Amino acid sequence: MLDWLLIAEIVYVIGIAAVCLRIVYETESTSKTLAYLLLTIFLPIGGIIVYFVIGTNYRKRKLYSKKIFKDEQLMHRVKIQIFRTSATSWKTVAAPLRKYRKLFTLLLNSNWSSLSTNNKVEILLNGEEKFASVLAALKAAKNHIHIEYYIFEDDEIGNAIKDVLIERAQAGVEVRFIYDDFGSRSIRNTIVPALIAAGVKAYPFYRIFFIALANRLNYRNHRKIIVIDGNIGYTGGINISDRYINKPGADRDAYWRDTHLKITGPGVYYLQYLFICDWNFCSDQELDPDRDFFNTQVPEETGALVQIAASGPDSDDPTIMFSLVKAIGIAGKEILITTPYFIPGETLLDALTVAALSGIKVKLLVPEQSDSKMVDLAARSYYENLMRAGVEVYLYQKGFVHAKTMVVDASLSVIGTANMDHRSFDLNFEVNSIIYDEIIGRQLAKVFHQDLLEAQRIDLEQWQHRSIFKQFPEKVARLFSPLL
Repeated sequence: MLDWLLIAEIVYVIGIAAVCLRIVYETESTSKTLAYLLLTIFLPIGGIIVYFVIGTNYRKRKLYSKKIFKDEQLMHRVKIQIFRTSATSWKTVAAPLRKYRKLFTLLLNSNWSSLSTNNKVEILLNGEEKFASVLAALKAAKNHIHIEYYIFEDDEIGNAIKDVLIERAQAGVEVRFIYDDFGSRSIRNTIVPALIAAGVKAYPFYRIFFIALANRLNYRNHRKIIVIDGNIGYTGGINISDRYINKPGADRDAYWRDTHLKITGPGVYYLQYLFICDWNFCSDQELDPDRDFFNTQVPEETGALVQIAASGPDSDDPTIMFSLVKAIGIAGKEILITTPYFIPGETLLDALTVAALSGIKVKLLVPEQSDSKMVDLAARSYYENLMRAGVEVYLYQKGFVHAKTMVVDASLSVIGTANMDHRSFDLNFEVNSIIYDEIIGRQLAKVFHQDLLEAQRIDLEQWQHRSIFKQFPEKVARLFSPLL
């Protein structure tokens, strides 16, 4: 008679061994490999579920494709043209900015991100400034509107933008809309049907089905992109939701501090390229790069140089993380970082530590309390080592700081959608704008120092002497930081 218990145990052990072999084979980071192995061995069922939910390497598996050119020869010619145009643009760079040449080259080689000149760049603070600008630009659209968002809510501002999109679509403007099926789930049965009925072409990003919920819930489109007539673009940290608008007299605790960007000029072209890639994936259509999508009109006045960093499960490299590390390494005097979620990983942590120990003034602004208790605990576990190296860590106390920005030497600015965490670097589709411009750099540095007025610097000695009851949960949360 078969010993069914013994057979079950053998099958169980073989299954655990198979998952462990897959983890070792597919996971490139040593810390992540060890974390997944420990979870699988000591918490078998739960650990396996966690690994298959967030651990599968989709960049390696190439689940997504970013190509918009079927013709390989055409794609090769376009690549050559991008490199030539970027080389020409670099010749216009002012002497103080030439130290960023290796960052420019990294982005060019990593994801063909061209360097564009003569862009008009506007920093938009909070929803109050962003939405007023966006609504005015949408109302003036003449040819097309391309819009994709992680969060688009069925509220006052969401419906205001919906009404403009409908009006423009009925006026003959082509409107295409991508919404993340998880982040924008509140509009599935309300705003989306109304848009489609009015002639707007709308598709969800990676639709969530119950059977495939685990993987699809994890890999989300965190980008916020609007492109209007191929010449005006918006991107940054602000989603479409009333929570981003600070109304007069609002509770201080509910204050939402965020940063967005408006680009007018050829810097929009790569945002357009990203939208077309995402559109072809979501809609299962082949939207070709029409000439109208890349308007050659540029502002008359001399403007900023702009380059776009984008990455996700469709990219060969974690380009956004690489670009941040490179920018930190180039810094000569000062690095100012604002991020709502700080789980840097070893590479970024080492880059910041080396910069601070080299005499670079490094300041990090994070929320005193974000919307994730576990992330807050994990983030705090990194502060002591950074402060010991000389990094100044500030806790923002006026509500929630959600901006994702970095300023290097008041001349290089990064404004985007990516947080400084594993999820943004490896799992989500993200986009950051890199601006090589001293005027914009000084403006963003001024914004940072204004935010510090609402923040409290952490005192290293007091931080080290906190009770074990505060430190222990942070150390435990840090063990799971590769999974957050």
